[in-house]
Amino acid sequence: MTPRDALIADLTALILEATEKAPVAPPLSPEEAIFGTETRLALDSLDALQVSMALQKRYGVRLTDSKETRRLLACVGNLADHLLQKRA
Repeated sequence: MTPRDALIADLTALILEATEKAPVAPPLSPEEAIFGTETRLALDSLDALQVSMALQKRYGVRLTDSKETRRLLACVGNLADHLLQKRA
Protein backbone atom coordinates (compact mmCIF):
# COMPACT_ATOMS: atom_id res chain seq x y z
CA MET A 1 0.00 0.00 0.00
CA THR A 2 1.42 3.37 -1.03
CA PRO A 3 1.41 6.38 1.32
CA ARG A 4 -1.34 7.91 -0.84
CA ASP A 5 -3.46 4.75 -0.61
CA ALA A 6 -3.05 4.66 3.17
CA LEU A 7 -3.97 8.34 3.43
CA ILE A 8 -7.03 7.81 1.21
CA ALA A 9 -8.20 4.96 3.45
CA ASP A 10 -7.70 7.13 6.54
CA LEU A 11 -9.46 10.12 4.97
CA THR A 12 -12.38 7.97 3.86
CA ALA A 13 -12.79 6.66 7.40
CA LEU A 14 -12.51 10.21 8.79
CA ILE A 15 -15.18 11.50 6.39
CA LEU A 16 -17.56 8.66 7.22
CA GLU A 17 -17.01 9.15 10.94
CA ALA A 18 -17.34 12.96 10.84
CA THR A 19 -20.56 12.81 8.82
CA GLU A 20 -21.97 9.74 10.59
CA LYS A 21 -22.42 7.92 7.28
CA ALA A 22 -22.25 4.16 6.86
CA PRO A 23 -19.49 2.68 4.70
CA VAL A 24 -20.55 2.11 1.11
CA ALA A 25 -19.98 -0.97 -1.01
CA PRO A 26 -18.00 -1.11 -3.11
CA PRO A 27 -15.65 1.34 -1.35
CA LEU A 28 -15.34 4.85 -2.71
CA SER A 29 -12.78 5.34 -5.45
CA PRO A 30 -10.31 8.21 -4.89
CA GLU A 31 -11.84 10.22 -7.76
CA GLU A 32 -15.49 9.55 -6.92
CA ALA A 33 -17.53 12.65 -6.08
CA ILE A 34 -18.72 12.69 -2.48
CA PHE A 35 -20.80 15.90 -2.27
CA GLY A 36 -24.22 16.42 -3.79
CA THR A 37 -27.52 14.58 -3.78
CA GLU A 38 -26.54 12.53 -6.84
CA THR A 39 -23.49 10.97 -5.11
CA ARG A 40 -23.48 7.79 -3.04
CA LEU A 41 -22.64 9.66 0.19
CA ALA A 42 -24.90 12.63 -0.65
CA LEU A 43 -22.87 14.99 1.54
CA ASP A 44 -24.05 18.58 1.94
CA SER A 45 -22.67 21.89 3.24
CA LEU A 46 -23.15 20.90 6.90
CA ASP A 47 -21.17 17.73 6.21
CA ALA A 48 -18.43 19.87 4.61
CA LEU A 49 -18.16 21.87 7.84
CA GLN A 50 -17.95 18.68 9.90
CA VAL A 51 -15.27 17.25 7.59
CA SER A 52 -13.30 20.52 7.72
CA MET A 53 -13.33 20.48 11.52
CA ALA A 54 -12.24 16.83 11.60
CA LEU A 55 -9.38 17.59 9.17
CA GLN A 56 -8.21 20.46 11.33
CA LYS A 57 -8.29 18.30 14.45
CA ARG A 58 -6.50 15.27 12.94
CA TYR A 59 -4.12 16.90 10.45
CA GLY A 60 -3.88 20.51 11.61
CA VAL A 61 -5.10 21.69 8.20
CA ARG A 62 -7.48 24.64 7.95
CA LEU A 63 -9.61 25.02 4.86
CA THR A 64 -10.49 28.72 4.82
CA ASP A 65 -11.02 29.60 1.16
CA SER A 66 -14.49 28.42 0.10
CA LYS A 67 -13.56 27.91 -3.56
CA GLU A 68 -10.46 25.90 -2.64
CA THR A 69 -12.44 23.95 -0.02
CA ARG A 70 -15.02 22.92 -2.63
CA ARG A 71 -12.23 21.74 -4.95
CA LEU A 72 -10.42 19.80 -2.22
CA LEU A 73 -13.57 18.18 -0.87
CA ALA A 74 -14.88 17.19 -4.29
CA CYS A 75 -13.30 13.76 -3.87
CA VAL A 76 -11.03 11.95 -1.43
CA GLY A 77 -8.17 11.87 -3.96
CA ASN A 78 -8.02 15.69 -4.16
CA LEU A 79 -7.84 15.93 -0.41
CA ALA A 80 -5.15 13.24 -0.15
CA ASP A 81 -3.02 14.94 -2.80
CA HIS A 82 -3.34 18.27 -0.98
CA LEU A 83 -2.27 16.77 2.35
CA LEU A 84 0.65 14.90 0.76
CA GLN A 85 1.80 18.14 -0.89
CA LYS A 86 1.62 19.97 2.45
CA ARG A 87 3.77 17.27 4.06
CA ALA A 88 6.45 17.45 1.35
